[in-house]
Amino acid sequence: MSDFGTESSLRSETYKQGSTGEGTLKKRLGIIATCVVGGSLVALYGVTGPFIAPALRKVCLPFVPATRTQVENVIKVLKNRSGSVVDIGSGDGRIVIAAAKRGFTAVGFELNPWLVWYSRYKAWREGVHHSTSFYISDLWKVSFSEYSNVVIFGVPQMMEQLEVKLQTELQSSAKVVACRFPFPTWTPDDVAGEGIDTVWVYNAKTFKPHIRNDKDSERQEMP
Repeated sequence: MSDFGTESSLRSETYKQGSTGEGTLKKRLGIIATCVVGGSLVALYGVTGPFIAPALRKVCLPFVPATRTQVENVIKVLKNRSGSVVDIGSGDGRIVIAAAKRGFTAVGFELNPWLVWYSRYKAWREGVHHSTSFYISDLWKVSFSEYSNVVIFGVPQMMEQLEVKLQTELQSSAKVVACRFPFPTWTPDDVAGEGIDTVWVYNAKTFKPHIRNDKDSERQEMP
């Protein structure tokens, strides 16, 4: 076999090996790229999922951080109160933490686990973790009967349903503070602030009798 033929064969073999190696490299790069993209999508879902999931529920309670003035107004109307404070939809925990600093035993219920974990960390950092508690829970599955003071940053779509729930569960000595949106049928006993910082205060003794009166009327109508 001539040197020319041998050299041609070697070049051909080298070309084939190079092509095979290049193909293998492309496959590996493709697998790596797929893993990176897939992992990124999983991570993105893990981060955003808890924020998106509440919006898929029947009544959405979005997270909109309370302003400093709103927090001050809430604490102001609770100034002469004592006992426990519960924040329904506690978000990043600022109402709960502010209440704890004023001597309340404060509890927050929030559907978003990321916000609950952040609230716990923030309470620890602020030195009030012993007097605060944060729970991952749907507000409709929680009883608020044990709480003396209830704070709610609600949306109009849920306020009527929440009226019924709180009327049924709260003690007559309880106080309810609604922020941003008032309750549709209750008459507030006090109002503080203005604009988006407005808070409406309701004493349970003024709205709970409505239920008893309705029951009494039903009894009177019965033969």
